[in-house]
Amino acid sequence: MPTTTSLATTLPRLGDDRKGLLLGLIAVTMFSLTLPFTRLAVAELPAIFVALGRALVAAGLAALWLWHQRAAPPHRGQWLPLALVAAGCVIGFPLLTSLAMRSLPAAHGAVLVGILPLATAVFAVLRGKERPSPAFWLMAVTGTALVVAFALRQGGGSFHAADWLMFAAVLLGALGYAEGGRLAQAMPGQQVICWALVLAAPFVLPVVLWHAWPQRTLLAQASVQAWGGFAYISVFSMLIGFFFWYRGMALGGVARVGQTQLLQPFLTLLGAAVLLGEPLASDSLLFAGAVIAVVAAGRKLK
Repeated sequence: MPTTTSLATTLPRLGDDRKGLLLGLIAVTMFSLTLPFTRLAVAELPAIFVALGRALVAAGLAALWLWHQRAAPPHRGQWLPLALVAAGCVIGFPLLTSLAMRSLPAAHGAVLVGILPLATAVFAVLRGKERPSPAFWLMAVTGTALVVAFALRQGGGSFHAADWLMFAAVLLGALGYAEGGRLAQAMPGQQVICWALVLAAPFVLPVVLWHAWPQRTLLAQASVQAWGGFAYISVFSMLIGFFFWYRGMALGGVARVGQTQLLQPFLTLLGAAVLLGEPLASDSLLFAGAVIAVVAAGRKLK
């Protein structure tokens, strides 16, 4: 498996800042295709199997990587933060987005997920000792209001059940991101996601088997496109993307490289158009741009 360290060393002409930004952009590009590929997968595969099965595949790869690196186990005080990363990034976000993608267009989900960087900052504030400015909280409320307005507009004046799933996914994902960011200050970032995946594996394995066995005929009949989507979110969204993400932050700084995530909603909209044939609707682009502007302002005002 290629590592981000080896990639960084092949770019000798770039400074650490630019290397970090490049690696961060690669990670965000990988993450941005998660919703389109999830929608491809859940079109034919059971949503719970897709959500937890991808975590199981990634956990197997993570265990191999940890063994190859001879990584020392986390110490006692790191297991609770790792459990929160697992609950948010390994189980909660994948499960809820997989369920939502059964009925929501990926473009719709992209706008709702656009608030994730700001929600992550809020959790970082709540879990840390920072005292953000009133302007930061104003941007947080404004961004949330934009996302709510978009969901209501798309839903004809009411929330769909899938909207609530996406809102919950953003909250859990933000919690996992914030805890992972804090933990990455004390241990290598790649180990954070790997240990979180390994920690979650014993819990997701029985659920995956319980769902897979009765539906083995359905799984066998699924198309190459569905399994391709499942493979992408298992390998890239759940594991390799985080390798690039954390390595980029280590080189270029968390605040600066984190700004690349502002591109994610637009990249998701483009990916949904290319992979799924979803139209690039003007209202989705408008709301995505507004959310990104608010998130960018909120990060600067923090």
